[in-house]
Amino acid sequence: MPEKSSFEKVSRSEKLLYGPRKLLLCGFGAEVQKKFNAILGMVGLADVPRVWVATQQGAMPLAALLELADGSGAEAASALPRAVIVAGITEAQLISLMTACKKSGMQPALWAVLTPVSEKWNVQQLLAELDREREALQKKA
Repeated sequence: MPEKSSFEKVSRSEKLLYGPRKLLLCGFGAEVQKKFNAILGMVGLADVPRVWVATQQGAMPLAALLELADGSGAEAASALPRAVIVAGITEAQLISLMTACKKSGMQPALWAVLTPVSEKWNVQQLLAELDREREALQKKA
């Protein structure tokens, strides 16, 4: 079991989130990648480097994925659950991105912010943890 990371609410501050300025994106097919790129442009984040995580990269630690070049995995199929893992942008930018994705009608994604704990995890561990958190939050609702 990976080291535990706790859920923290994000505010609309200009505080920079942990890690290098990059997005790790799981479960996005080629057509949806184009739509997501357009959303990034609408919220002023078109310049943020992106790594499209392919199915076979699920066992890679987040830290290793963050070292991949911008655009890695573009057009590759991904059977991983849909997820957006953010690092190095502001809290306000994250909220703007989440809002734009929701308004776009895009399939809901799991969202995570990189932490010193989670960067050691592999993608599959993080996605499993996010799924458990989502289920717990749905039970509270």
